[in-house]
Amino acid sequence: MQSPPSNQDLSTISSIDSPTLFYEWKNYRCAYEFYSPKVATENSIPLLLIHPIGVGLSSIFWHRFCASWYAAGNTNPIYNPDLLGCGESAMPRVACYPEDWAEQLQYFLETVVKKPAIVIVQGALLAVALALAKIQQEGRSNLIHGLVMAGPPAWAVMNKHSTDREQRIIWNLLDSPLGNAFYRYARRAEFLSSFSAKQLFGDAAKIDSEWLNTLQAGAANPASRHAVFSFLAGFWRQDYTNTIHKFDRPALVVMGEQASSISKEGKTEPPQERVAQYLANFPNAEGLLIPGRNVLPYESTAEFVTTVAEFANKLNTANPR
Repeated sequence: MQSPPSNQDLSTISSIDSPTLFYEWKNYRCAYEFYSPKVATENSIPLLLIHPIGVGLSSIFWHRFCASWYAAGNTNPIYNPDLLGCGESAMPRVACYPEDWAEQLQYFLETVVKKPAIVIVQGALLAVALALAKIQQEGRSNLIHGLVMAGPPAWAVMNKHSTDREQRIIWNLLDSPLGNAFYRYARRAEFLSSFSAKQLFGDAAKIDSEWLNTLQAGAANPASRHAVFSFLAGFWRQDYTNTIHKFDRPALVVMGEQASSISKEGKTEPPQERVAQYLANFPNAEGLLIPGRNVLPYESTAEFVTTVAEFANKLNTANPR
């Protein structure tokens, strides 16, 4: 494998071409991108990317990772879907739970990917990856080859269930004229820049125009607010302990050396301790720290690509097909 480009070099390869493709799920038009190397390798395990949910976020979050992945000489095909309510997928006015997005991804794996994939998930969308794992644990299929967690939430968040009443109160507050006004405010460049510096990036200099322009463009359609409100309402805040303990696939926890938590439960949890908590609870996991804070695939792309490539190559070697 070739050495990955440095983050400074990524300005020239931050995007690669892929036509937007579509499929139908529950009468919704859902979008995805498919990438493959110029010289395909038949035995390479495909990657399935799960983007974060937030103002303006969609599958575009992964473009820098995808470009760097192939610039580094890796040969895995990549499937990069837009979750319902995001990007080019349909944006219905509905409250989405992790189980809804997991059902979407399960259908996507069954009908589009059609083979086991390494699931790579950013941040708190780990809840969706675990809901997907639960579907498969219940006997639907065996389509997760491995799991990579990029900057997962504080461990205390993953085993604490907020009540249905709490979730519904927040959802109803957000799905209102007041919530609409908040969303218009939150998609302003000034707010996006400030929030990124306070909560997401370790190095404010890496909050570049590409990042801010992408978020503003992604949030231009006001219908995109419903997926964001679903996340903010906390529908994903459930107790995932049982699913985690049953997850016997290889797993990789990649944490930023400056990782922080928005939730009060994780405010005092050092990154090393967070990694240790995940390793103590996933039956078949490894973990490490790399430079950066909470959006490692974007802020520390080269280091993240190297780490994921080593993990994927081990799985290829251990399970040749």
